[in-house]
Amino acid sequence: MFKIFRIAFSLKNTYRVNTILFSLKQIPLVKRLLPLRLYQSRGLKRLGLVLSIFWEIAGALLGKLLYLLLMVVWAGNLYGKENGTEIYAHLLFFLTLIGAYMNTYLFNPTNDKYYAMILMRMDARKYTLTDYGYTLLRTGLSFLPALLWISFSRGLPLWACLLAPLHILSVKLAAAGLFLRRYEKTGVCSNENLPPGLAWGLTGILLGAAYALPALGLCLPLPLYGALALFSLVPGIFGIIKIAGFTEYRAMYQMLLAQKRCAVDVKQSVQTAVLEQNRKNISKEGGMTTQKEGFAGFQELFMKRHRKILWKSAKRMAGILAAASLGAAGASLISREAALALNGLLLKALPWFAFIMYTVNRGTAFTQALFMNCDRSMLTYSFYKKPAFILRLFRLRLLGIIGVNLLPAGVLAAGMPLILYLSGGTGQVLYYLLYPASILAMSVFFSVHYLTLYYLLQPYTASTELKSGTYRLAVWATYLVCFLLLQVEVPPLLFGILSVVFCLGYCGAACALVYRLAGRTFRIRY
Repeated sequence: MFKIFRIAFSLKNTYRVNTILFSLKQIPLVKRLLPLRLYQSRGLKRLGLVLSIFWEIAGALLGKLLYLLLMVVWAGNLYGKENGTEIYAHLLFFLTLIGAYMNTYLFNPTNDKYYAMILMRMDARKYTLTDYGYTLLRTGLSFLPALLWISFSRGLPLWACLLAPLHILSVKLAAAGLFLRRYEKTGVCSNENLPPGLAWGLTGILLGAAYALPALGLCLPLPLYGALALFSLVPGIFGIIKIAGFTEYRAMYQMLLAQKRCAVDVKQSVQTAVLEQNRKNISKEGGMTTQKEGFAGFQELFMKRHRKILWKSAKRMAGILAAASLGAAGASLISREAALALNGLLLKALPWFAFIMYTVNRGTAFTQALFMNCDRSMLTYSFYKKPAFILRLFRLRLLGIIGVNLLPAGVLAAGMPLILYLSGGTGQVLYYLLYPASILAMSVFFSVHYLTLYYLLQPYTASTELKSGTYRLAVWATYLVCFLLLQVEVPPLLFGILSVVFCLGYCGAACALVYRLAGRTFRIRY
């Protein structure tokens, strides 16, 4: 078993090192400093190895810490300090249940599994058990320090702090065992990258139980959390027995890893599903015409044909935000305590709306649809890459995505002043104007931002695989800034003014950069 683990770990590490080196080669300022024979350089290989080990450790620890801080601690603080310990345990319990079936680790079709079991013909059972055991051990050890630190700070007793990592591992083992049993009986193989509709529906119910019940004053008592977490050890043991005794790993993984482009690309199953879903969502009704000419008509036809992709989720999100706003407004009228809590929250929470607008923005889906169903073909024509034409189409597309994103943003911009007024209001009349203006400005900013990144860094290959390391860094940096705004305190009036001014300046800078640079950067990657 140890030999299998050593080979498996070495294989995964080699793949990760090569991925790191490839990503470094994609960074514009760095790639000129790297040698042409990049993958033969021992020095760079050692650098990649160091970065790989660092990522293995730091990624696990920081990932779990950020998850707990954002999803549990920060969310729990929104309910106030009363019953903080029970709310923390309540959120942790339901989020752990979601992770049990959405992230089992056993049914994640990664490249290293394909290389080991399919190409190298390693013993599938031994490889799976060693790799899965290591993954669970790493998960438990990376959760432990974060849980101990945060749980103690939230007032949880020692027994609950030590039980939480065991609960996380137990429910994952139980879910994996159930999926293996289902495969034995039905031949259906789960895929974590393509969860079924039932999984998403159950996730919505559990998220509602996690975050809605505490708002209503209901949460799991700490003794009940302990009893449920302790009881979960029993199905976890049965999961271990099923995983250890399962003998059809090779057949199961052949099915799970079957859909490969050129027999190596493990992401092709996801890409194929995305492409197929995009094709299904394209409107094919006859008589779809436009009276506009040139790029204006070209863009109008694109927006009409792709209205399902662009508008469906925007309308759904607008409905959710409208319901949440009406619920908050109703709570302000019914309960004085709820009104005071909402009023205090809104008077300091304007920076938080940057993260909300980041979440509801449809920029990435829009640019993905642009490339898959339009630019992938049009970029083969030289006229399509001329700066004047690029800028003209960029402006048209920008107006299109701004219109889509303004639907949920407009609902939120209308709802916040209403809730602020009904919850007690404020003596600063400027709040009623600046709040909606700032929310709309942030929506416009994210629309401009993602479309600009698309034109300046065009990350997709002809097979729609995302290849740009710089694009990934830019997207992660955007998320990080929005997340940090959740943690810092900025005067709302100052933040509102700065957000409007920054949005206007960013729009002008984006148009200038696209005009000057996109002629060289807006191309298909290979």
